[in-house]
Amino acid sequence: MQVCLLRVGIDTGSGGMLGPLLRDGSFEYVPIPEDLSEHGRKYGEIHGKKDNRLLSEFFSTKRQARIRDTLAHLDPEFDSYTYGDPTRPKRSLRELEQGDLLVFYAGLEPHGFEDSTKRGLYVIGYFEVEAAGEAVRFAKDRLSELFGKNQHVKYPRKNEAELVLVKGSTKSRLLRHAHLISKNGRDRSGNRIYVLSDDAKSHFGTFTKLNAIQRSIPRWVSSDMAEKAAEWVRQLD
Repeated sequence: MQVCLLRVGIDTGSGGMLGPLLRDGSFEYVPIPEDLSEHGRKYGEIHGKKDNRLLSEFFSTKRQARIRDTLAHLDPEFDSYTYGDPTRPKRSLRELEQGDLLVFYAGLEPHGFEDSTKRGLYVIGYFEVEAAGEAVRFAKDRLSELFGKNQHVKYPRKNEAELVLVKGSTKSRLLRHAHLISKNGRDRSGNRIYVLSDDAKSHFGTFTKLNAIQRSIPRWVSSDMAEKAAEWVRQLD
C-alpha cells in the first residue's frame, strides 16, 4: 500500500486566486488555466459540482467577463478519474500501483463569507488507483479506454514524451466537504508558508523537517503510516 499527496487546483500563482470554500464546509474544485493548448472547455462552460454555478462566477466581478472565455486545464478530472502530467517533478507518480491512494489537496479560501482562519490547504478528493504509468507504455486502445477523458490524451501536445498518467477506480471520490490539513508556518528565510497541521501529521506522518506542503510536488507517506493514512482518507465525506 502506497499513499501519495498531490496539490492540484487553481492558486494565486496559477489563476490568481484560491478555490472557493463555502460556508457549510463544501467547496468547488476549480482547475488551473490552460496555457499550452488551444483546446478544451472554458470556465464559462463548466458547471460546479455543488450548486451548478459556472466556475467563472467564482472569480472576482472584474475578472469574470475575461475568465468566461479562458480555457481551463481540467486535470485531474473526477468524471472518469484521470490525472496526467508531463513534467519531471511528477515522474514518481508512475510508481503508483493498483490499490494505492493518490490524495488530492487544494488551496481554498472563504467565498461569500469572511474568515481568515479558513484560508489554507484542504484534502478535496482521492483516486484509488486502477492503473498508472508512462503514457508511451500503454497500447493505443488501452490508453483510450483508460484515459480517454484526460486533457493530455484528448488534446495531445508536442514534447510530452514523459507524460505520466494515473487512472482511478470507481472507488475514487471528489469529496463533498473539504478537510483542512495545513497551518501557517515560516520557511528558513522567515517567509510565510503552509505546513502540515498537527492533526494531519497524526494521519500522514512527516515529509520533511519543515513539512512545507504548498508546492505542487508528490509527497509520499512513509510505509509505516500508509495504511493508517488510507483508512483516514477513505472515511472522509
